[in-house]
Amino acid sequence: MTADGPTALGIIHRGFEISPGFKRATILFAIVGVFEAAGRVAVPVLFQLIIDRGLLAPGGIETRTLTRLLATAVAVILVVTIAALAAELAVLRVAEKALSRLRVKTLRRAIDLSPAQHADERRGDLVSRVTGDVDTVARFLDWGAYSWIVDSSVAVGAVAVMYVYSWQLAVVVTLSFAAMLPILRLIQGRQRRGYSVVRDRTARLLGEVSETIGGAAVIRGLGHSEASLQALDGTIDEQYRAQVDVNRYSAVLFTVSDIFGTLALSAVIVVVSFWGPGWGLDPGKVIAFLFLVQLVIGPVSELTEVIDQTSLALAGWRRSLELLDRPDSLPEPDPDLIEVMPDGALTIDVDRLTFAYTDHLVLDRVDLHIPAGTSVAVVGATGSGKTTFVRLLCRLADPDEGTVRLGGADLRRVPSPERRERVRMVPQDGFLFATTVHDNILRGRDGATDSDVDAAIDRLGLRDWIDHLPDGLTTVLGPGGEGLSVGERQLVALIRAQLADPGLLVLDEATSSLDPVTEKAMSDALDRISRERTTISVAHRLSTAERADMIVVFDHGRIVESGSHPDLVALGGRYAGLHRAWQRGTGSTEDRTL
Repeated sequence: MTADGPTALGIIHRGFEISPGFKRATILFAIVGVFEAAGRVAVPVLFQLIIDRGLLAPGGIETRTLTRLLATAVAVILVVTIAALAAELAVLRVAEKALSRLRVKTLRRAIDLSPAQHADERRGDLVSRVTGDVDTVARFLDWGAYSWIVDSSVAVGAVAVMYVYSWQLAVVVTLSFAAMLPILRLIQGRQRRGYSVVRDRTARLLGEVSETIGGAAVIRGLGHSEASLQALDGTIDEQYRAQVDVNRYSAVLFTVSDIFGTLALSAVIVVVSFWGPGWGLDPGKVIAFLFLVQLVIGPVSELTEVIDQTSLALAGWRRSLELLDRPDSLPEPDPDLIEVMPDGALTIDVDRLTFAYTDHLVLDRVDLHIPAGTSVAVVGATGSGKTTFVRLLCRLADPDEGTVRLGGADLRRVPSPERRERVRMVPQDGFLFATTVHDNILRGRDGATDSDVDAAIDRLGLRDWIDHLPDGLTTVLGPGGEGLSVGERQLVALIRAQLADPGLLVLDEATSSLDPVTEKAMSDALDRISRERTTISVAHRLSTAERADMIVVFDHGRIVESGSHPDLVALGGRYAGLHRAWQRGTGSTEDRTL
């Protein structure tokens, strides 16, 4: 680790730990590199023999020797080319498999982040880590990794043969290229830091673009188009400047490789001109040596280009690894401490539940018992803690203190697959996928059949509503459920929850955006779905609270009242005041904050 973040070797080491397939691919690349290096280096040696023993033999041209050596050279070239191609394809399959697993891991990690972590991270940045940053590693594997290993092997092999031919000339070549290494190291370090800035600013740009496009209607409605575009222009300009800065180093790299390659070749020619004959260098060895120098210049020039791609890949890999290395906010329970929730409707027991966002206390020592099969409405002003309370019931976050028990089982000791099967939430926006209504419902339970979907629809009395959709269950929706109103999306989400048949159903403001056409359908469906399980509704409308078996009133992170609708009205407290205002028709503003 350095002041500028993890080193290149640190990133590679951590990357190999998380994705062992990359390590296997590197080993295979190394084997291919050694094989191909041997084949390439053998060619100059064969040409030296062709010249010295075939063309310049003491007795004149040796036709038989020349033919044999030429055939050997051609055979070596063909074998090396075919074998290298086959090996490269095998290696790339291993690398692509490792790459796909890395992409899946980063996507799953992004999905598994807690709501608080999602709130702290812009969506565009997460998308960038899963797609763009992983793609930089993919592009590197397609060419960069191969070039590093194979070209390095060829260069080292060529230099080794040079020392066999003439250690004096080999020293000249070695010193010529060694003088370039400090410059390359300096540029590569600055490139890596520069590309880290580029990837970060690209992620910020994606977030800004996503936010601007997603909120286009609101931006136009508020007359903020110019201000939003100026903010977006500023983000684009920051990304542009970062990219230009790092490209300067790339331009220098190309020039450096050309200069030092020419210097090495020129130095060899000059030295051979003065001392070659005295060192026993006949024409064949000199020509072979110049071939070997070219074998070094080619890989070195290519590697200077690869350094640019390597720096970008390391920056992208670092960001992907940072996402994967984030501490798990909702760890799985120890296998020895696992607790199981019973079948059927679940009891809820909350004991001294406390939760805070940073330094803002949201829930303060909440205690509550809800019998199995009870329909509960949670009400309270905006910021009172009601939404946080129901999220903790679904373990979308863990409390700072206290416990949540469902069916007697501590929620932190229930494995996530069982928790997701037994506890379901219908969110406020009723998010749907860009597919048919049928497929959206089918995602409610793994292994569900078409008959299960039909049974869930009939169970909630929503068959007529489904039949009135443009194409019934085969109606195709756009991204997020586009094509249905918010209320209609909530109905589909409710059918999906019924298909899962959970023991606890949480409705987060599920009745907050209903139009008159869907309000009755939703009310009837809610009555039906509540008969078979424990139901918790964050009540946006007091009409929802009136139908509940139990009402829980939150205020400043604490439960101030709980009981049935008649009891709370008779009590004359907080809930009764809200209800009276609502009945008079003058409490609409206050009602919207419930």
